[in-house]
Amino acid sequence: MFFHKKLTHTITLHPSFLGPRMREFVTKRLYKDVEGTCTGRYGYIIAVVAILEIQIGKIIPGLGSAEFEVKYSAILFKPFRNEVLDAVVDSVSKIGFLANAGPLRIFVSQTLIPADMKLDMNSNPPSFHSDDQKIEKGTLVRVKVNGARVDATNIIAIGTIKEDYLGVIE
Repeated sequence: MFFHKKLTHTITLHPSFLGPRMREFVTKRLYKDVEGTCTGRYGYIIAVVAILEIQIGKIIPGLGSAEFEVKYSAILFKPFRNEVLDAVVDSVSKIGFLANAGPLRIFVSQTLIPADMKLDMNSNPPSFHSDDQKIEKGTLVRVKVNGARVDATNIIAIGTIKEDYLGVIE
């Protein structure tokens, strides 16, 4: 789920930023470029913990800009199959519901919802409900990840609440 990893990132600075505050510009640019992004290999970069090293910049011929290789450590979030997460329901439709666990979007199909939970599209907002539970927008649910599709910039998971101890958290 959460990992602490050392990573590298290349930052290009325009010549107007080269000067006594160059290190400050590189640091701000690193935070802006990487925090909150997703890499397919490592998952979501939640936060930069520390900047370990800023290597000496290399001037790009013809442009005057400089490239800096920055080594840093970060907290990463990457979901795995069979992992159980708490999520907030974002929307309910006739085919299932979407929930968010931090930056991760999880789709739970109607076939992966217990049979005793019935869809009520006429309620406002639409919901799945049983005798003792109701899933609607804003409900906190515990979901098990069945699988995940990883793109270059996004991760979307498929989940289930059809097992013991999963579903609405009260």
